[in-house]
Amino acid sequence: MGLAGGAGALARFLLDALVSERLGSGFPWGTFAVNVSGAFVLGVVAGSTLHGDALVLVATGGLGSYTTFSTWMFESHRLGEDGQSWLLLANVALSVAAGLAAVALGRTL
Repeated sequence: MGLAGGAGALARFLLDALVSERLGSGFPWGTFAVNVSGAFVLGVVAGSTLHGDALVLVATGGLGSYTTFSTWMFESHRLGEDGQSWLLLANVALSVAAGLAAVALGRTL
């Protein structure tokens, strides 16, 4: 569990940094990319034949440390504090919609 969690956290850090570097910091694209990709992988895992301890290890250990609700909410709150209400609403709405679509697509695959 510790190795899966460590790998997930490292992958999150690397993808967030890569996306943020390329797209800038006006909108939290890094966190968006991490959470949507994590939702997609969770959908794939949920639709797979994985079960028992393997499912818990991947879904909870790996994906639980890869995705980040707290950073998403912190960045949303920061957008609101900075007076960027439209970006706040866009971040919440896009993240929820894209995340649900990603889970559905992953599960279908």
